[in-house]
Amino acid sequence: MRRYLLSLLLVLCSLYAFAQADSAATPAADTLSPFRISILTCGVGDELYSSFGHTGVRVTDTRSGKDEVYNYGTFNFSDPEFYKKFTLGKLPYYLDKSSYDDFMYTYVEEKRNVQEQVLALSPDQVQRMIRYLENNLKPEYREYKYDFLFDNCATRVRDIFPRVLGDEFYFGDVLDGKKISYRDILNQYLADKHWERFGINLLLGSKVDSIMTGEGAMFLPDFIHKGLVHAKYRGQHVVKSSSTILDHKHVFRTTFNGPLWMMIGLLVLTALSFLVPSFRYLKSVLRFLLLFLTGLLGIFMLFMWLGTDHQACSGNLNILWAVPFNLVVAFVAHKKKPGLRIYALAAISLVIVALIVHLLGFQRMPLIELAPLLLCLMYIYIDMYKQNIGSPAFSVETGASAT
Repeated sequence: MRRYLLSLLLVLCSLYAFAQADSAATPAADTLSPFRISILTCGVGDELYSSFGHTGVRVTDTRSGKDEVYNYGTFNFSDPEFYKKFTLGKLPYYLDKSSYDDFMYTYVEEKRNVQEQVLALSPDQVQRMIRYLENNLKPEYREYKYDFLFDNCATRVRDIFPRVLGDEFYFGDVLDGKKISYRDILNQYLADKHWERFGINLLLGSKVDSIMTGEGAMFLPDFIHKGLVHAKYRGQHVVKSSSTILDHKHVFRTTFNGPLWMMIGLLVLTALSFLVPSFRYLKSVLRFLLLFLTGLLGIFMLFMWLGTDHQACSGNLNILWAVPFNLVVAFVAHKKKPGLRIYALAAISLVIVALIVHLLGFQRMPLIELAPLLLCLMYIYIDMYKQNIGSPAFSVETGASAT
């Protein structure tokens, strides 16, 4: 009997020790966070504003059922100075929080792809990330001055990870070893939007021709998604699972290149007006329009460079051919003045310099669409130079004009 009781006692002790070891290996239910955090990557759409996608941070409370998305891409369209602030690069964007259903409504309606990456975070990291987002929601922190390339809704999400997780976090490779500029990647996203691509390339300066770093590339949501695929913290993957919520892949279609064919048409008319006598009546009209419009465009480029906060518009070397002074010269180009000969020679030189700048990669210009326009300007400048070869020159010795 005594031996039986002793054996029973040993079995009970063994079971107790096993239970203790098992409870130590598996955290109690109340130590697990009820919150699940994931990154939503929204695909591109057909409209210009949706050409580059979007990023949101989804926080789901599995206990209460609350499902919300933090969105850094919100702005006040009803602001009476909206267009002024947008043009000057001073439009404030802000962080907003909405229900998951409200956030998804746009993407369901526009049939845009949405992917979700659920993060593998500890309860402490989850709380730190939520505190970070909630702190950013405070009135004194929620607004920021939007910059498309360097501070936007995607870069704000990108920056959460190193700030919350620290130096032991790092994103995976997003460029696959390729050297690519900001302008190159923008052109890829605008491949089927020719007018928008052409106009944007005219306004963006040499800064966007710099080669992107992996961090810099994450101004686009797709690259944040790619960077998170192999992102790690202390050697462990940060993304626990990935899924596609809405499967609507954007198809880039081959579309009619309006700017190119318009420029080709303009070149044909210019050539006819300068070379065929029966079309000579068009010469003065085209000369005025081309000089006036390129001068006006040059002034606008200069304003976007020096008069606004748009960093991407700085250092715009398109003003080498879109010379702001053309706006004035357009009104006197038909006259014979010795100064016009010098101006025409300088303008021809600047067009050549612009081509060299493009070829050397200092600033890539939309040359496919731009080449016919540059040929039109060369016709005008060469004709202006020839027209004033025999113009009276001012004599320094006599103080009078001489022929």
